Amino acid sequence: MIQTARLNLVPKTLEDVRAWIAAMNASERAQLSADWLAQLDAATVDLWTLGFSMVPRGTNAVIGTCGYKGPPGADEVVEIAYGVAPDHQGQGYATEAAEALTAYAFSDGHVRIVRAHTLPEANASTRVLTKCGFERVGEVMDPEDGLVWRWEIRPRVPDRNS
Repeated sequence: MIQTARLNLVPKTLEDVRAWIAAMNASERAQLSADWLAQLDAATVDLWTLGFSMVPRGTNAVIGTCGYKGPPGADEVVEIAYGVAPDHQGQGYATEAAEALTAYAFSDGHVRIVRAHTLPEANASTRVLTKCGFERVGEVMDPEDGLVWRWEIRPRVPDRNS
């Protein structure tokens, strides 16, 4: 489990994820990444694939999900994603989750860049990433989402003059 000031990021189990997918309607399932679904069938499924439930500390209420779109690749890049239930948006939970995912990824020792993608317009997700120190590095065509903005952050290097 990853803890933030107000959240517990509770790792999902394979059974949790399969039940979540089974509860989806056909159009919701169609939006899932084929690559991610293939990873679920792989023998080595871990938190890089399954993600986390966002639970406010002191409760059992799941208010969103967050995680990685897979384990770090050979390029030492990992992508984060997050979503907060509408009733809990605008309260900083996505920012806390994105910061925690980023810190965890860099602590792993196999990640040199954390990446995220957003719709190509200013929105809540772009504000979250900006608050977390991500920089917009360009536009790319995502095979599933079309044109998106790419955001990246690298580990902060301490200033030698400090």
